[in-house]
Amino acid sequence: MSDNLLENITKALEEKSGEDILTLDLKGKGGLADAFVLVTGNSETHMKTLAETAEEVLDKAGQKCRIEGENSVNWRLIDAGDIVVHVFSHKGRDFYRLERLWEE
Repeated sequence: MSDNLLENITKALEEKSGEDILTLDLKGKGGLADAFVLVTGNSETHMKTLAETAEEVLDKAGQKCRIEGENSVNWRLIDAGDIVVHVFSHKGRDFYRLERLWEE
């Protein structure tokens, strides 16, 4: 995993007005991924735009990814192996509370 890639994802999400962007370092904490990027969108359209933006950054870096939750109005996931991007609605972010799960 590249810190530069995480920075590029975060910057691209900021440019698309993603809210409450948070990067969680998960190295050595369970093997799911090395990092989660959490971002909140204001609408289903905004969430779609944020997910597509993350996918484009990963694609440009040569990272293959898998997308889950394309039909969900609360959560979308872009899984690139070492990096997983979670795109939430406000309701979805409150429900899943991933930052609280991984605090420790």
